[in-house]
Amino acid sequence: MQLDDLYRRVIMDHYKNPRNRGTFDEGAVTINLNNPTCGDKISLQLQMDGDVVKAAKFSGEGCSISLSSASMMTEAVKGKTIEEALELADRFSGLMKGEAVEFEELEDIEALSGVNKFPARIKCATLAWNALRKGIEHEA
Repeated sequence: MQLDDLYRRVIMDHYKNPRNRGTFDEGAVTINLNNPTCGDKISLQLQMDGDVVKAAKFSGEGCSISLSSASMMTEAVKGKTIEEALELADRFSGLMKGEAVEFEELEDIEALSGVNKFPARIKCATLAWNALRKGIEHEA
């Protein structure tokens, strides 16, 4: 199996079986973002415990890239400090720019590395990560 096929399968698995999809009843920072170019919408919720992301959930609608990226991001940031979560977001941004970046925390994220070959799709992949940054800024 080629790497591209594996990456496609990982992306589709997160799209069809999203992790952390849903909402919290209360006690969460909520960030709503959309990508007007393609219509992707996300609502990200972060439950914080001091400066640690205790839990993260998302809801919304969009393409497989957008929603699988949100699923992967919510998995990756759980239990991370604000500083660690922002560092992850910076590394993801680097990945979208074509930089060689590894994600020990969640290797699935690397499946999105091919998105950088399609500039119009980068906004899809980064939507949830931009929501994460806004949520952390809101908390700070």
